[in-house]
Amino acid sequence: MAATPQRPATPRRKVSRHRGEGQWAVGHFTPLNGNEQFKKDDDGLNVRTRIETIYSKRGFDSIDPNDLRGRMRWWGLYTQRKPGIDGGKTAILEPEELDDKYFMLRVRIDGGRLTTQQLRVIGEISEEFARGSADITDRQNIQLHWIRIEDVPEIWNRLEAVGLSTTEACGDTPRVIIGSPVAGIAEDEIIDGSSAIDEIHERYIGSKEFSNLPRKFKTAISGSPLLDVAHEINDVAFVGVEHPEHGPGFDLWVGGGLSTNPKIGVRVGAWVPLAEVPDVWAGVIGIFRDYGYRRLRTRARLKFLVADWGAEKFRQVLEDEYLKRKLVDGPAPAEPVERWRDHVGVHRQQDGRYYVGFAPRVGRVDGATLTKIAEVAEAHGSGRVRTTVEQKMIVLDVEEAQVEPLVEALEALDLTAKPSPFRRGTMACTGIEYCKLAIVETKARGSSLIDELERRIPDFDEPITININGCPNACARIQVADIGLKGQLVLNDEGEQVEGYQVHLGGALGLEAGFGRKVRGLKVTSDELPDYIERVLKRFQAEREDGERFATWAARADEGALS
Repeated sequence: MAATPQRPATPRRKVSRHRGEGQWAVGHFTPLNGNEQFKKDDDGLNVRTRIETIYSKRGFDSIDPNDLRGRMRWWGLYTQRKPGIDGGKTAILEPEELDDKYFMLRVRIDGGRLTTQQLRVIGEISEEFARGSADITDRQNIQLHWIRIEDVPEIWNRLEAVGLSTTEACGDTPRVIIGSPVAGIAEDEIIDGSSAIDEIHERYIGSKEFSNLPRKFKTAISGSPLLDVAHEINDVAFVGVEHPEHGPGFDLWVGGGLSTNPKIGVRVGAWVPLAEVPDVWAGVIGIFRDYGYRRLRTRARLKFLVADWGAEKFRQVLEDEYLKRKLVDGPAPAEPVERWRDHVGVHRQQDGRYYVGFAPRVGRVDGATLTKIAEVAEAHGSGRVRTTVEQKMIVLDVEEAQVEPLVEALEALDLTAKPSPFRRGTMACTGIEYCKLAIVETKARGSSLIDELERRIPDFDEPITININGCPNACARIQVADIGLKGQLVLNDEGEQVEGYQVHLGGALGLEAGFGRKVRGLKVTSDELPDYIERVLKRFQAEREDGERFATWAARADEGALS
């Protein structure tokens, strides 16, 4: 009898043990990296006591390394870059080699809302403790530099005396809640989200309920039809909409973010009434705390969880496990009618008065200027100012007769309410001047670029955004700019390594949000930058169709026109 043929042995699959993503909700509580370990060892909020009682008295060298490069961020403090270290050494040197003995201090300004008294105090702190430094960020905060640890308790006392703080301005926390700078003011507003911002701040900021997140958590709340808070690139966003049955409320978005792995946020499909925004916010951040990935820092943002789950599962978990109820289905926001979303210029308020938005140069101001802005606003009848997510500022509550005098007073401070498209649309991150992650200079480059483009193309009158970043981390939102510039070292014509930029073209926010196009091999040196942008913008002027936006043209143009 013939032997039965034997089937070839099937190779055994190698089974690897799943290490998990460090998600608390599925039982992975063991810290999987140094950041998770120091957060488990001691909550970041606790470092304030050590700053006040030990470090401010014994000086910089007394600071524990896990506090210095970790927990102190929970109170808005980052060590700044030691002067004289070029960009080629950014990724090579150890943290202690990059650290200066001075700090950047971020003042948290939820909703961008300031009184002139508060602005004056920030200006005075800048002058007395920060060598006059001050930058308006694209998240409505104000950052100071050159801060000594010895001065931090006094700075906190002065800020808190006028209702400001640095609590959770940085770190793995719920950071500043950005909001429409004209909430409760603008004539065309759908709904005012200010009360929700206030309630979230009161209930949760500085609370240990959410002081240990996988990484930072960014929030945006706006009822403006201009979509003026870059909701598409926040971890959670509440966007003003009109429900056909229930009236004004908010459309819920989750999972946006940029950095080296950018993702546009997704609609959950739920309509949230104003009164329920804080609870829904707590549910979303609770999901991030419990299900967020903690094993790898590069995947420890909500956008990765949302990408893996999808909007439908995210909504189901939010409803079933956190809210214990169903959300109401709702409509998407309408397309904005204006291309600029920064509120620059003169605009009528609901009460018949006016607000005036103006443009500093790439967010760079100084303490003396902040104090003068407060004085100018008060001299023209206003006690309230606002910061925007475009590194701009606004003076509120101006009587009609005071509008032109105010505009003229601002112009005298080089703070124009009638900026060119280049002044209006150019944004820059901190750059190598202070940032330990940066490779190239940004602020001075952006300011000089504005001057060059105004001189070279004085007739250019289209909205254009030019965002300059000192490294790949996209703090200046390079992927969603018309022209995004990512700082890196490049070779010039002589083969020398110099500061330059990789170019992204045609990014956008709004309901047509998308990331810019990268042309293969397209990099420019810092010195070549004005020539390059002039060339591309003149081609756009020559080739554009009637009413065509730069982003649309850049998407269809051939590579030769973009180089």
